[in-house]
Amino acid sequence: MLCRSGRGGDASSSNRLWLFYSAEVVQCGNFKEGVLLMAPLLSARGRQGDWLVPAIITANVVYYLLSLLLSSHRGFGMNPLSFLSPDQNSLLLLGATGTVPVFQLGRFWTLISASFLHGGLLHLLFNMMALRQIGPWVSAEFGHNRMFVIYTLSGVAGYVVSCFAGIAFTIGASASVCGLIGALYFFGKSRGGNYGAAVSREVSGWLISLFLFGFIMPGINNWGHGGGIVGGALIAALVGYRGRRPETALHRLLALICLVGTVLILLYRGYFSVLVWLR
Repeated sequence: MLCRSGRGGDASSSNRLWLFYSAEVVQCGNFKEGVLLMAPLLSARGRQGDWLVPAIITANVVYYLLSLLLSSHRGFGMNPLSFLSPDQNSLLLLGATGTVPVFQLGRFWTLISASFLHGGLLHLLFNMMALRQIGPWVSAEFGHNRMFVIYTLSGVAGYVVSCFAGIAFTIGASASVCGLIGALYFFGKSRGGNYGAAVSREVSGWLISLFLFGFIMPGINNWGHGGGIVGGALIAALVGYRGRRPETALHRLLALICLVGTVLILLYRGYFSVLVWLR
């Protein structure tokens, strides 16, 4: 997962995923029972929200292409992390967040829009690959409504922490993706048993990878990662998961509010940005 910070660089994880999720089987490491026995149930649950993760990925791709279109120049250097990177003006116009947009310009809506902006092709690919692997698992255990609430609000939480940590500009979906990791960690610890322990072990490996990579690579927005993880775990504890709490009308209402707010912000900024570009 990558989240580009205004201090230069990207926030990333090595994305070491041992879970293989498909319509047939879910396997965690060498775990022989529990996870495999839950595979048919997880697959059936996941299919109920099959549209959600592709929809989020599509929105990210569209917004990335729009940021390239609006850029006066695009990165074509030898650095793979900056290949096909939009310029800062287009990112700021579309909704990059941080202390400058939020505290100086009063653009609090950028706490949502920044999760759909990326600083380069690899930045986008890494985040979307991570989302494609982790998202269906969270959707299977929490339901697609609660998954979207966790994804949206943990991204906001990560960027709020980034702002108070003094990050001037930051973008990327990794705060939201880290929120899904935090939710899975809470799920594993709360559920317990063999399956819960297997989930916790797997997610712990991701967290260690995130921590190490964040301190190896320069300019990583570790505040966004950490805020997303903690936010995701706390939100997961509040909304609950399928094994402990059935989905309610409140969960659906929260998901609708997150969806409507996100769509309105992205459409408004996209339309406004195109108007500015056409002048």
